[in-house]
Amino acid sequence: MNYRTLGRTGIKVSEIGLGSEVFVNKEDTFAQEIINTAINAGINYFDLYNPEPYVRGFFGKAMKGRREKFVMQAHLCSAWIDGQYKRTRNMDEVKPAFADLLTRLGTDYIDVGMIHYIDEQKDFDEVFNGPVIEFAKEQKAVGKIRNIGMSTHNPRVALQAVKSGVIDVIMFSVNPAYDIIPPNEDVDILFEKSTYEAPDVLSSTDPERQELYSLCESQGVALTVMKPYGGGALLKAEESPFGATMTVAQCLHYCLTRPGVATVLAGAGTVEQLMEAVAYCNASDKEKDYAKLLSSCPVHPFTDKCMYCGHCAPCTVGIDIASVNKFADLCEVQGMVPETVREHYNALSTKASACVECGRCETRCPFGVKIVEHMRKAHELFGA
Repeated sequence: MNYRTLGRTGIKVSEIGLGSEVFVNKEDTFAQEIINTAINAGINYFDLYNPEPYVRGFFGKAMKGRREKFVMQAHLCSAWIDGQYKRTRNMDEVKPAFADLLTRLGTDYIDVGMIHYIDEQKDFDEVFNGPVIEFAKEQKAVGKIRNIGMSTHNPRVALQAVKSGVIDVIMFSVNPAYDIIPPNEDVDILFEKSTYEAPDVLSSTDPERQELYSLCESQGVALTVMKPYGGGALLKAEESPFGATMTVAQCLHYCLTRPGVATVLAGAGTVEQLMEAVAYCNASDKEKDYAKLLSSCPVHPFTDKCMYCGHCAPCTVGIDIASVNKFADLCEVQGMVPETVREHYNALSTKASACVECGRCETRCPFGVKIVEHMRKAHELFGA
């Protein structure tokens, strides 16, 4: 297993994480097998959005005596009321639901207290100007929540959360299909194939999503990824908006090459599916490669935008072109050069200024990026 730092929290987390939706309507024996398999494979990051008492109990049993092996991302505002799941902002429901979470997990703290599911501006305003965010801050102050997070499918809302300075981790839906869709408060459109037939659908990453990834990277706000397979649609050509089949490894690699991403919460309904995701860590570059597929798919090919895939390598003079482009993009969308980005750029052994403009990289780029021009701009931007 490979590990990354969860943004400014400093926590080391597995690149592959595990969500909890799969445990709904399952028996304890199934849950323990999946969780133990994940632990044995080196997975340490778990998302628990479920309010169902028995699902929380599954994790409580699994964590007993080995709390240190679990980095728990568990949700506030996700409650079990009268035998039903409820997303709530009512503090008379939020507080007991959080207390129940800690009790059933048998722990006195959550690594990431994730404010549950904010897609609408009205909901964001209510949460961030009301008692929910104050409760989250109070729980962080007393150590019951180590870091505050928020889950959303809307990049516009996510950007506001990053800029608030309060949020350390954002759980966000990332995959190449969702990335081409402009922001919307209706999450259901992401799953409708007709959405991708609209005339304004892009052939590259939507600017606000690009801004989100870049801002998270520069501000140290970690992204934890949900929906990496697009609800399974990307794994089936007949359901994919690209009209082509992606593999599990390609989907995971796409997510993990976006700026700001720390871990991908892979859906796994069986041990075999879980291990298929884990196998990503030992996959070859060829098995991970999503670039040729996305640049040549019959519908919505990505064009003229660096996807940090590395196909341009090797550079004649040793420039890490993908990294240079990533750092330059981070600055471009923010209209400035953050010091953290400058430090990362300065750490590169060969800078953009070394480019001899031979153009060999451009012949290998599947997305038609004008790399020589990008190197000139990076040189001007960073002064090296």
